[in-house]
Amino acid sequence: MNKGQLRKLARDLRTGPPRSPRETLGGFVIAARMLDKARADVLGSNGEYKFYPCGLGGYFWKFTGLDHEKFRDFAATGATDSEVDPWVRENTTVKDPKAVIKWNNEMIGLRLTDLDEGAQEYLAGYIPQ
Repeated sequence: MNKGQLRKLARDLRTGPPRSPRETLGGFVIAARMLDKARADVLGSNGEYKFYPCGLGGYFWKFTGLDHEKFRDFAATGATDSEVDPWVRENTTVKDPKAVIKWNNEMIGLRLTDLDEGAQEYLAGYIPQ
């Protein structure tokens, strides 16, 4: 773990949000957001944001086949976005560019009613707060 480098890269999620789930990293939406959450989780600055389990993260882990613990461990090394990008591309089980485009578009178009019951229940209490 390289905490010094990690502190330079990490967002403090106690004072601000992670990146938009629409921002891409490694060719996937949600990935940049998960990297922000992973870095903050390692440093204990995640505030109310959960790295794992997480509603949108669940979709990301399932589709990409990436192991969330390995992703978090790689983030903990202080890897930059430009280093995480190829790591995601190399380690994902999804290699078909058309499938990635389709999935990205599906994720961008998700509505609350499309989420699983657990995520809907969580957001029903979270949104009013």
